[in-house]
Amino acid sequence: MPSHSSNPGGASRVRRRALLGTVVLAVLVALAGLAAYLTRDGRTPAKPAAARPSFPTSSSSAVSPSGPPTVTTRTRSLPVPPRTTDPIAFGKAAAAALWSYDTRAYPQAELRRALHSWLTSEAKYADAASVDRGIPSAVLWKEMAANGQFATATVNEGHFPNAFTRALQEDPGAITQAYIYAVTVSGKQTIAWKGSPAGGAESRATTLAVQCRPHQSCALVGVMPSVAP
Repeated sequence: MPSHSSNPGGASRVRRRALLGTVVLAVLVALAGLAAYLTRDGRTPAKPAAARPSFPTSSSSAVSPSGPPTVTTRTRSLPVPPRTTDPIAFGKAAAAALWSYDTRAYPQAELRRALHSWLTSEAKYADAASVDRGIPSAVLWKEMAANGQFATATVNEGHFPNAFTRALQEDPGAITQAYIYAVTVSGKQTIAWKGSPAGGAESRATTLAVQCRPHQSCALVGVMPSVAP
């Protein structure tokens, strides 16, 4: 990542990454830190709602963090974000989308655009670069396509990281500035190619930043650089 750029777009990307870093820190360590960041340079954050937000749970079997059903992707179709207000359900679907691809069905650019459609429309929070880092480069994609390589994902579990849960319990109102949740997801990725239809599988885990504002469908903020337990 360049440290300096005369390109306004490049500078904007740097600012977004810096903001995401602040959001991640606030989510995992102290949620109030996000409000502090947003009030710098004379900006005043909107006042949080008087009612304390309810803590999202995973009581529904569809989003149970420890039990079935699992989320399994299919090949040959581009990922479409689900319409849900549950950050764990959305995080599990996003992880499955990020761990899946099919070089036989579409070019790398189309997968990139599809995954970008999962991002929040609030540009100051969306970190497209963190999503792009999980997509094979255009050059590598061509090599993979020559072998007909594709990957599917199975998500077995999703939960709020321990640090996020503690921070939210200590100050539930802090999240009302951006409504960004941390979600850690684990599962496996299965990769196959010509001559090896069975392929091979490996365990995967990631922590995502997910925005779920009240009465709006969740959206992806970005992919954390490390997995939070």
